Amino acid sequence: MSQDGASQFQEVIRQELELSVKEELEKILSTAPSHEFEHTKKDLDGFRKLFHRFLQEKGPSVDWGKIQRPPEDSIQPYEKIKARGLPGNISSVLNKLVVVKLNGGLGTSMGCKGPKSLIGVRNENTFLDLTVQQIEHLNKTYNTDVPLVLMNSFNTDEDTKKILQKYNHCRVKIYTFNQSRYPRINKESLLPVAKDVSYSGENTDAWYPPGHGDIYASFFNSGLLDTFIEEGKEYIFVSNIDNLGATVDLYILNHLMNPPNGKRCEFVMEVTNKTRADVKGGTLTQYEGKLRLVEIAQVPKAHVDEFKSVSKFKIFNTNNLWISLAAVKRLQEQNAIDMEIIVNPKTLDGGLNVIQLETAVGAAIKSFENSLGINVPRSRFLPVKTTSDLLLVMSNLYSLNAGSLTMSEKREFPTVPLVKLGSSFTKVQDYLRRFESIPDMLELDHLTVSGDVTFGKNVSLKGTVIIIANHGDRIDIPPGAVLENKIVSGNLRILDH
Repeated sequence: MSQDGASQFQEVIRQELELSVKEELEKILSTAPSHEFEHTKKDLDGFRKLFHRFLQEKGPSVDWGKIQRPPEDSIQPYEKIKARGLPGNISSVLNKLVVVKLNGGLGTSMGCKGPKSLIGVRNENTFLDLTVQQIEHLNKTYNTDVPLVLMNSFNTDEDTKKILQKYNHCRVKIYTFNQSRYPRINKESLLPVAKDVSYSGENTDAWYPPGHGDIYASFFNSGLLDTFIEEGKEYIFVSNIDNLGATVDLYILNHLMNPPNGKRCEFVMEVTNKTRADVKGGTLTQYEGKLRLVEIAQVPKAHVDEFKSVSKFKIFNTNNLWISLAAVKRLQEQNAIDMEIIVNPKTLDGGLNVIQLETAVGAAIKSFENSLGINVPRSRFLPVKTTSDLLLVMSNLYSLNAGSLTMSEKREFPTVPLVKLGSSFTKVQDYLRRFESIPDMLELDHLTVSGDVTFGKNVSLKGTVIIIANHGDRIDIPPGAVLENKIVSGNLRILDH
């Protein structure tokens, strides 16, 4: 078959597939109750557009030869932004801000049911508690009215709303909206797994929230975007709710509202320097004359090692983003927000292979005018993805003040220790059972724990500590133990490291 013939054949197949998917989606929509019809229609229309693009695009979405280092002035050092100081009218600047937290994730990777934001992280406080405390502190200190908006998913919405009542007396207005609900597709047939709109029973696994890139459409569709613009708000600060370093930074906000060259940025991405632990993080590049976020999934296989190199790509995206509300409205109305599709393969409990099509919020940077990267200190990136991260934020490495965690002044160097807890610690409840109290970690560089290990009260860890209980053995670190540069193995033999 000639090349023309082959591409014509593929085009026919593609058109037939799109038609089949359209029919399946119409069947699903016909099962929606009348009060959910419009909402479901918007979701399924959004999915169809994404699916259409997925069929059009093949292979990695970047041409490696076009990737260039960003121009010097397109990524500013935070110190330079901070050096400008703050204006006298910081309250009027703050009153133009809305804080948006991405709250669609479940705590399943840490063995918890329900929204991740409701996991206790410090002194009984959850991620959500700390967020509310931070914003309430801002509002009281500066006599302002900065609202908090939570982007929930259908997985987290109900549980989150139940909890919100406890903040009724706080000085923070809290709003929520839901990201879209898209059908997962069968990897073989590329047809939706769902047969109707319900997401219980055998349909539980048929739906997914399509990544945080969905924020633009969902925020716009919820009506909140227009509400805030009418109230005179100008920027949103978007971040992951599990990033405890993502607090409102007044210097960055001032830079946005009072730019030194008089030209406002529509999009600012906070980036920070890569360490060996961050090789997979998306990085900012110059591509066809614009700043562009490149994720590892978009890199051709032959260049993955180059992408991971700390020397060539020195920074990565923290997902702390400052975005102009007016620009979101304009681009959303023009249907001009362009984000690469992330194809996320999953295997459902019954063994069915599915794919879900997602987008990432930072990928839209190239659609905005006058975008900027700001290279912020590592302290603004403190995500809690695992119990290893949880151990760090619960420890005396950090002090807690008005909902914000700051590195203890007693720590002699600013980097965070590398902590690797084994599979016996994966679930939060197992992890908590294994520590009678959180060890003193002020002088720790590296901790690896593997196997059935428990820690008594008031243990102190310093330097490099490796604790490995072999299969069938158990190691109990005694109360008050001081382990400095030690390897503990087998059944509690303590060796110098």
